[in-house]
Amino acid sequence: MVFLPLLLLLGSAAHLVAAGAESAAAAEFPRDLASYSVASTAPAAEMCSTGGIGSVWEVLAARAAEEPFNLVASAIFFLAVVHTFFTARFRRWAHVVEARHAARQRERPRVTDNDGDGQPDEVSFGGQVLHYLGEVEAVFGTWALVLFGAVVWCKGLGAAIHYFAQRVDFTEPMFVVIIMALASTRPVLRLAEQCLRVFARLGGETPLAWWLSLLTLAPLLGSFITEPAAMTIAALLLAKQFYALRPSTALKYATLGLLFVNVSVGGTLTHFAAPPVLMVASKWGWGMSYMLAHFGWHAALGIVGSNLVYFLIFRRELSALGTAVQSHAPTVRENGGARAESADSEEVAIPAWVTLVHLLFLSFTVWMAHYPALFVGGFLFFLAFAKATAHHQSRIVLREPMLVGFFLAGLVIHGGLQAWWIQPVLGSMGELPLFASATVLTAFNDNALITYLATLVPDFSEPLRYMVVAGAVTGGGLTVIANAPNPAGQSILQRYFEDGISPLGLLAAALLPTLIVAGAFLLL
Repeated sequence: MVFLPLLLLLGSAAHLVAAGAESAAAAEFPRDLASYSVASTAPAAEMCSTGGIGSVWEVLAARAAEEPFNLVASAIFFLAVVHTFFTARFRRWAHVVEARHAARQRERPRVTDNDGDGQPDEVSFGGQVLHYLGEVEAVFGTWALVLFGAVVWCKGLGAAIHYFAQRVDFTEPMFVVIIMALASTRPVLRLAEQCLRVFARLGGETPLAWWLSLLTLAPLLGSFITEPAAMTIAALLLAKQFYALRPSTALKYATLGLLFVNVSVGGTLTHFAAPPVLMVASKWGWGMSYMLAHFGWHAALGIVGSNLVYFLIFRRELSALGTAVQSHAPTVRENGGARAESADSEEVAIPAWVTLVHLLFLSFTVWMAHYPALFVGGFLFFLAFAKATAHHQSRIVLREPMLVGFFLAGLVIHGGLQAWWIQPVLGSMGELPLFASATVLTAFNDNALITYLATLVPDFSEPLRYMVVAGAVTGGGLTVIANAPNPAGQSILQRYFEDGISPLGLLAAALLPTLIVAGAFLLL
């Protein structure tokens, strides 16, 4: 018994020493870019040189040799990106597996229905797993588990905990969850619809008039109420005023591509609402006047030009959709389809003071967007207010916002380990190659990450700064992962696409407006 306290003391000391060593190792992961022996902060001209270690490929090879885990992290991220292109196939496989399971269940009469839904109680585990793998919002979070295991295996548990819990900033995913929930409430959505109806009335409130109003004006709101909020409002109103009319698949994708591209560039009128602009505005000294003069009018012209081109392509179908939305769409779905209401209930007036309080909560959340403790606390007060005014509210459902937040959180986790190759690639290019590369890279990384990494490149001239930000916002509609609000739009609108939204279909639909916006930024 005498030795027991001594053994406990020695064990505790050994644990503290090991924990200290593990903490020291954890603090070094992921490696700071300046810690590589290769001059990652060298001027662009030096990195472009073909001699010595200064070339981009040699920089990347040297960094991979110094830190082999770079290749592991990038390989996992690449597999996650590939997974997003196969989600529709996973969903089709899920339907096949569930159909086979249902057929087997019908041959087994001992399985009964206890909940009255007409279906056997036993579900297909394989079908549910395939459904999960077919959810785009779950892809990066799922592969984040693989990344966590790889970090534990290669770097130790301490390094994994340190990176996932301390180094990764989850402020943006949390903000998107709350701003989506607030923007999709009945008072906010009703107010937005009434404002946009003023412009739709100029065209007789036809589906075409709504289509043009929502795809032109709603994206520009992103410069003031944030892009996630603008995306949520635009997608919900498009669902009611346009997608409910069952347009052709080609027009569905064309509209989705326009929405994603327009929202991505529509947030550039100001310096505080679009994530890719927020990343650079403070460090580079860009204010509202600078954004309006250098980006805002280019973006507005690009939006109008893209809408006009797709209008000319689909003018016959848009005109044939009819003139009365309500006669074709008797129900209104709010919160991404969580609540269905009759057209009559939509006419019930909401007191102005209730709408004003909603706008105050929305404004407070935007104001405190960088302080999770404050905007999360504010949202809890909002939930109490919504409960007290339930007769003026639609049921607040957090499923879609939480899925979008999960998607963005996974993307942030993976993106934080890609700086080792993105930063030298961006720093090695001239103006036009930089614009093109930023546009393409944005399709595989959130555009805010691209602009953030650009701030790490020294000696970036003003033209190069313009090119990297313009390229990042231009490519923000090519894929779901290219811009933070895109998952919100997909979550709301995917029920209108058979077998979900195809990444290749979105890419094809967004390509033309992307080129038009690129021309607006480069040629005007």
